[in-house]
Amino acid sequence: MSGDFRFAVRPAAPQGRPLERPIPFTKMEGLGNDYIYVEEFERPLEDKAALAVRMSDRHFGVGGDGLVIIGPPAPERAEEADFRMRMFNADGSEGYMCGNAARCVGKYVYEKGLTGKTEIRLQTRAGVRLLQLFPGGGKVEEVRVNMGRPGLRPEDIPVRTEGEDFIAREILVQGEVYRGTAVSMGNPHLVLPWPDLADLPIDSLGPAFEHHPLFPRRVNTEFIQVLNRERVRMRVWERGSGETLACGTGACAVLVACVLNRWTGRRAEIELRGGELAVDWAEDGCVYMRGPARTVFSGEFTGQ
Repeated sequence: MSGDFRFAVRPAAPQGRPLERPIPFTKMEGLGNDYIYVEEFERPLEDKAALAVRMSDRHFGVGGDGLVIIGPPAPERAEEADFRMRMFNADGSEGYMCGNAARCVGKYVYEKGLTGKTEIRLQTRAGVRLLQLFPGGGKVEEVRVNMGRPGLRPEDIPVRTEGEDFIAREILVQGEVYRGTAVSMGNPHLVLPWPDLADLPIDSLGPAFEHHPLFPRRVNTEFIQVLNRERVRMRVWERGSGETLACGTGACAVLVACVLNRWTGRRAEIELRGGELAVDWAEDGCVYMRGPARTVFSGEFTGQ
């Protein structure tokens, strides 16, 4: 072989000390939104944020959008919840809520024999969420989640602005003015109409919106095409993870924003890159999301 062969050296993978004991895990996905699920019922995990970074690495770890830890509810919530979910993004930041992960948690605890209930109360950082399981033959293929009431006040999202809401407001990003609607579904979302999602420069726009000074806790950004009154297509940039194939809280925020802007009715099918979710903003004020959950594989993470 002749010539000058050159290549770029990849930055070193996230490193940490070898684990004292292997960590059993299950890789699961909801519409391609894939997380690594680990139990924490007996012995607490150390440095969860660092563990999320190491395990989520798609080249040197298990690979995933983040780490989800399943355990008992906090003592002060024991009367109102059956299980607790903590989710850490791939960058180690802790999220408040993830609808796709919540569905997978429901499937996990039922199929692992941790509960026989088909209605499960799940503690999250955004509050307790009710999961309705649809089992068949000992397996759970779909889960419906009560995602709670959307937050629309700027202080609830949060967004640095005056007024009672942030609906169809102008935002200046990279020298262009966009009009978006901000919604909290336990975590902050910004919903923006886009003419053709195939031409969306999400790798540049996503981080620009995520770190916009309007959003003190950063923001998840949903770019949408309204196809008709019952169907909306979206792509999502998640804070701490980048573009993902699906986001359950994002799909719920999309429906709320569409209703507030009179683009759809109160129920719609939301098309994500990983599949579809049925979302309903019910008359009780809560948003309900129904979709699939799937186990990919299980194993042990040694850190070596």
